[in-house]
Amino acid sequence: MNQLSQDFKGHLLQAGADLVGFADLSCLPKLPDAPGCHIGVSVCVSIPAQIIRSIADGPNLAYFQAYHTLNAKLDALVCEAADWLQQQGYRAWAQSEEHVHETEDYRTPLPHKTVAVLAGLGWIGKSALFVSKEYGSAVRLSSLVTDAPLSCGEPVRSSRCGSCMVCRDACPGKAISGNLWQPDLFRDEFFNPYACRKAARQRAAQYIHKEITLCGKCIQVCPYTQAYLNRAE
Repeated sequence: MNQLSQDFKGHLLQAGADLVGFADLSCLPKLPDAPGCHIGVSVCVSIPAQIIRSIADGPNLAYFQAYHTLNAKLDALVCEAADWLQQQGYRAWAQSEEHVHETEDYRTPLPHKTVAVLAGLGWIGKSALFVSKEYGSAVRLSSLVTDAPLSCGEPVRSSRCGSCMVCRDACPGKAISGNLWQPDLFRDEFFNPYACRKAARQRAAQYIHKEITLCGKCIQVCPYTQAYLNRAE
């Protein structure tokens, strides 16, 4: 890893990131808002273990509040990181909530989890969520793109979920098929986002009386998440 990469990663970790990785995005379509930027920076923060333990029986207000607190933290991290790179003379564009919006089929031009996988931080689980060996799927992600010559990680090209069906069996919306993710597999071939959203909204209405999409069951039951919870104890 070159000195710029070491300094930048150290800066982000000191600022509050839990995982940081750099990805070569040259294999993907270019972002029109970020011409010439073919390096992705993945920034990950973990969801506190006590919050994940608390949603075993359903989503709650603490989980709802943590979700928004961590999103705000990530926005601040990637915006400050983009400023840091710009001060070094490079172009950088933060994929903050202000600038990235989902389409009607729940997609974004450059998903944060795609950057994380290409950076080598983890893989996509059967639940279509990003999974890391350190925190399971108990994470929130953001990213930025830049033309800075950062040392890129080795992309993860296969799932580590194996024959596990825990998230499939626990999913309230039956949205998870159980098929293993592969880089060239279309999301809807192994996960139904509409069934997920419907069940999540029903659970949020039932448990916290809010008309939002909030569940977390697949996050909580994931064996990698459970390993993180055990280590946190």
